[in-house]
Amino acid sequence: MRVIIPAAGVGSRLRPHTHTLPKALVHVAGKPILGHILDRVACLEPQETIIITGFMGDKVQEYAPGHFPYPIRFVEQQDLLGLGYAVHMALETAGNEPVLVILGDTIVDADLKSIVAQKDNQLAVMPVNDPQRFGIAEVQNGRIVSVVEKPTHPKSDLAIIGLYYIVDTLLLKKHLDRLVERDIRTKGEIELTDALQGMIDGGAVFRAASVDGWYDCGQRETLITTNKYLLGTMTPQEPIAGCVIIPPVYVAPTAIVEESVIGPYVSISDKAVVRHSIIKNSIVGYEAEVENALLTDSVVGHRAMVYGDLRALNMGDSSEIRHF
Repeated sequence: MRVIIPAAGVGSRLRPHTHTLPKALVHVAGKPILGHILDRVACLEPQETIIITGFMGDKVQEYAPGHFPYPIRFVEQQDLLGLGYAVHMALETAGNEPVLVILGDTIVDADLKSIVAQKDNQLAVMPVNDPQRFGIAEVQNGRIVSVVEKPTHPKSDLAIIGLYYIVDTLLLKKHLDRLVERDIRTKGEIELTDALQGMIDGGAVFRAASVDGWYDCGQRETLITTNKYLLGTMTPQEPIAGCVIIPPVYVAPTAIVEESVIGPYVSISDKAVVRHSIIKNSIVGYEAEVENALLTDSVVGHRAMVYGDLRALNMGDSSEIRHF
C-alpha cells in the first residue's frame, strides 16, 4: 500500500504564516501539520509515501525524511490545477497497489488500519452545516452513489473530508488520465471527485468510512481549534517552576518559560522564550519570544517577537511588535 499526501497549496488563508512557510509546515500543538499526519500514517508501515509539493517544497523535503521511518518520494506540482491533478501526478509511477490519500492540511482522527483493511474503496465523510463549501457524498445503504464538488444544491450534508482509500488504483488512474488529457475541469480545476464519480458510474463500489474527528488547519481560527483538540490527546505537561500551568498545555523541552501563566490550550514550540506573560488558547512558534504580554486566541509565528500588553495576534514569522 502507498500513501499520497497532497501538500502543494499556497495556503493563502493562513497568511501571514504562509508567506515564509508551506502550509503543511505551519505549527500546531508543537509540530508541523505534516508531522501530525505522518505520525498517524506510520502505523500502516506503507511501502511508500508520496508527498506532492509545490510552494516552498524544498522545506517540506528537508523536514519529512527526518521525521518518518518509511520511504518517502516527493513529486513537485508546478501547475496548481486541483486535487485531481495532484493525485494524477502521484499515480504516474505508483503501480497498482491500493493507495490512501490524505490531504496535507487536514488532521483526521480515525482507525486507519481498519479503513485500509476493507475490500471496497472508502471515502471518509462527516456531516457539515454548510455543504456548499465541500465535496459532498450521497450515501444509500452504506454505499456512496454520487460525489459532487461544492454543489449549489447539495443532495446531502456529508462532506468528503480529505481521506480516501482507493482499492481500484488503476481504475482511478484511468479516470484521472481522461480528465487531464481532455482538460476537463470543474470550476477551473481538475477535481478528484469527478474521477471518483466516473468510477462510481462504471460500477466501482465506494463505502462511507467512519471517523472520530476531522480537524481543518486551513485558516487561523481552525488552526487554533485543531491545536485545542490535539493538546487534549497529549501527555499532560509537567509543572514548570515559577509558572502556573492550566492544562491542556504543551511546552517543548527546549522552550524557556518563566514567571508566566500558560493555558488552557497553549502550545509553545522548540526554543521559544516566554517571560512574565499570560497566554491562553494560542500557538507560539519556533524560537518566538513573548514577554510582558497578555495573549489569547493568537498565533505567534516562528522567530516572531512580542513585547507588551496585547490581546489577540496573528503574527507571521520573524515579525516584531512592541507595545508600551
